[in-house]
Amino acid sequence: MFEQMVLSAWNEGLRDKLSLPLRVELWDGRQLAFSSGPPRVTIRVPDRSALRYLRSPSLYNLGRAYVEGAIDIKGRAADIINVGNALAASLDKGRSRLGEILRRAAPHTRETDAEAIRYHYDVSNDFYAAWLDPAMVYSCAYFENGIEDLATAQQQKIDHILRKIDLRPGQTLLDIGCGWGALVLRAAQAFGARCVGVTLSENQAALARERVERAGLQGQVEIRLQDYRDVAGSFERITSVGMFEHVGVQHLPEYFSRVNRLLAPGGLVMNHGITTTNVDNGAAAYGAGEFVGQYVFPDGELAHLSTVVRAMQEGGLEVHDAENLRRHYAKTCAIWTDNFESNAEHIRLLTDEKRFRIWHVYLAGCAYAFAHGRISLYQIVCGKADGEVERLP
Repeated sequence: MFEQMVLSAWNEGLRDKLSLPLRVELWDGRQLAFSSGPPRVTIRVPDRSALRYLRSPSLYNLGRAYVEGAIDIKGRAADIINVGNALAASLDKGRSRLGEILRRAAPHTRETDAEAIRYHYDVSNDFYAAWLDPAMVYSCAYFENGIEDLATAQQQKIDHILRKIDLRPGQTLLDIGCGWGALVLRAAQAFGARCVGVTLSENQAALARERVERAGLQGQVEIRLQDYRDVAGSFERITSVGMFEHVGVQHLPEYFSRVNRLLAPGGLVMNHGITTTNVDNGAAAYGAGEFVGQYVFPDGELAHLSTVVRAMQEGGLEVHDAENLRRHYAKTCAIWTDNFESNAEHIRLLTDEKRFRIWHVYLAGCAYAFAHGRISLYQIVCGKADGEVERLP
């Protein structure tokens, strides 16, 4: 009875609603086709037990079934995500509250944050190198003309940031969440700054230090394995690129207050981060937020732009400039997805099948979410709320 109910919902319900380039292959040899043309995506259901994931095909249920090996999915990642979103929109009964419940329960202590960072970033440096640009910049690129290759666009992004904060020779720069060191290296080499980069990822810190040494910048750039809450001192410029998503929405005022205390008088901050387009700071639609929270970014949270600006003000910072780079991130993630699929055989040797499947759909899912306005990316330049306006460049 359960089997027939699920198959009827798929076979009859979907045919009445939409045409999809999808074929479902069942364990007994039966096939369900959802368009007259050739399928771009094939879902193979190896046994009856997997039907429970299809009863309510949210992005969480479909993603979980795929990464856990309960079903197999064949096709280009972009096609898989397009079909998955169409299924979720047609048959999913609504947004689950699981993502919000789990998010509210996240403690965001130094220990839990470090564990979450290690889970996401300490896969291996070779894993990330297989699909990132040569400088290993894992954040939104900046396509000034739209035709640049990824490496060029990533350097343009870094220069775009450093020009925004009017970085001058000899100034001190703190980069919170420095990744593999691309921004601090560029800030030292091309802008003459004295830099400190902090990360909670051991793999990132190790490679960043190697790069600093190879560049002969040991006296100008310091890489620390350190929580931003433990940083002391005063810096004339502070950058944070793709890091504040790990802070937690409820902790954003504390985060920006800490940044404010580290900022020297007359200094500038540039916060570059992903935001949700949900004004209530809710999880992404159709269970996508739950999937990302469980399998990709444990304890990660996205805030709406309005929440971010309010938190900055509560932390003693005044917004000077905000720029939306959503379209740039859609293009960046699409390139990452193509790189990942082009190097799939090599990447499979660098990790296990479960993690491969997670990233296979995650990168394409991000490209879709940015392209369709479910999430966005803002660069926000700010300074101390009581700063003198004459000092602004």
